[in-house]
Amino acid sequence: MNHKTHCRNAQAGIMNKTTKILLPWMLSSIVTLGMASTVQADDVDDKTCPPEAYAMALRYQQQSAEIEALQRQSYALATAKLQQKIAANPDVDDLAIMTDLDETVIDNSALLVRDMQACHDFTGWDTWKVWEREGHPRLIPGARAFLNYADANGVTIFYVSDRYQENKASTLDTLAALRLPQVDETHVRLLGPSKGERRAAIERDYDLILQLGDSLADFSSDFHHADLKDQHRRVAEDSAHFGEDWIMFPNASYGSWSDADLEAWAAPLKTQ
Repeated sequence: MNHKTHCRNAQAGIMNKTTKILLPWMLSSIVTLGMASTVQADDVDDKTCPPEAYAMALRYQQQSAEIEALQRQSYALATAKLQQKIAANPDVDDLAIMTDLDETVIDNSALLVRDMQACHDFTGWDTWKVWEREGHPRLIPGARAFLNYADANGVTIFYVSDRYQENKASTLDTLAALRLPQVDETHVRLLGPSKGERRAAIERDYDLILQLGDSLADFSSDFHHADLKDQHRRVAEDSAHFGEDWIMFPNASYGSWSDADLEAWAAPLKTQ
């Protein structure tokens, strides 16, 4: 064995010993770093998807039995009030009702859930036009029975919604597919003039006896652009309308309240 060979063998022995000592530590470090990277990635995913904050509200709106109970309750009240008003006006042939569509007659929560799961904030409403053309909303429980009752008793129905006028043909097709009465160009009035203007146009030709909606602006222009404090004040002032000729439907998915500050109990957190 010459000197060079001896040196190479000696170096190889040292490297083998070093490798045996360092390899377990290196592998452990790689695994640890990998796990840390995974945890950090998960944290980033959670923190970079703000629409996930809508999940509880959407579960309530789409999946809870309580929301169905409230919707059926609202339509039961609407039917009872309509019966009373028809009975009180036996000789009147121009009675009319005005109803909002979204989250009042039809349920669009599937769109909102899809957007949230894609980490897309649906309150930008940039997916809404496609939904109007291609989506398949569900009927709110109780809606068809109530509207059929109005139709059978000679009451004119106006569907007044801020859906896009450019998609009116699609909206008419959607409502017709849900087998709702009086669905035509005249009775479906979409975004263009304000709801206040569309309401006034109806009131010029009809006796508007009942309104249905999920937003305060569905009932009166006084609520349009009013801040939350003013809305609360006006609700108190207009309290005689609610449950009488204004029937409010629950909507936890979106609204003018969505950016409101929350009030917390000031006491320190304690567990038991």
